[in-house]
Amino acid sequence: MSTPDPEAHPATSIPKRKPVPPPPLPPAAPTIDELKPHPQTPKWPPAKWTQLPKKKKRIFLISIAIAILLLALIIGLAVGLTRHSKQNLPLPTTNGGPYTGDLTYYDPALGSCGITSSNSDMVCAVSQVLFDAASTGSNPNANPLCGMKVRLKRGEASVDVTVVDRCTGCAVKDLDVSRGVFKKLADLDLGRVSVDWAWLEQAPVSVR
Repeated sequence: MSTPDPEAHPATSIPKRKPVPPPPLPPAAPTIDELKPHPQTPKWPPAKWTQLPKKKKRIFLISIAIAILLLALIIGLAVGLTRHSKQNLPLPTTNGGPYTGDLTYYDPALGSCGITSSNSDMVCAVSQVLFDAASTGSNPNANPLCGMKVRLKRGEASVDVTVVDRCTGCAVKDLDVSRGVFKKLADLDLGRVSVDWAWLEQAPVSVR
């Protein structure tokens, strides 16, 4: 028998396998923003508004305009009355007075009565003559004039103040007040004006 020729019958090649596709990736988890509800923007004008007759629309818009104007007027009047309202009360005569003296202003701080005040407080300092005459001891904080009420009047304006200090440069009937008090009675640029005043309660000292 003859031997087979290897070149006459070539070996068959094995077919290559196709690559296996990778498994699909799992879906990505939703973000926080995606989980939040997103409200829908309301349509404008609303459907009900567009269905209204023109006459009702006009009446509605006019009513809103009138309401806005009335609100603005009320606010304006309230602000104006607050800014321009002035007290104008008579001076009592039952506790001595009224008296007339010079009115000046200063920057209050810790006064002789032991009370700390500011320029916005309705306070005053009386003459050292009155303050010392009313003193009952060595402690100025215990002076009977401390905390007493005084009414000042100039023209058509008046203001009630509280005694908290002693004025060393004032004459007997003069008063030294905070800037807030002075501005209610006169312009700060004037510096010194004449004022009428009286005690609102019985004073422990007479003014002469």
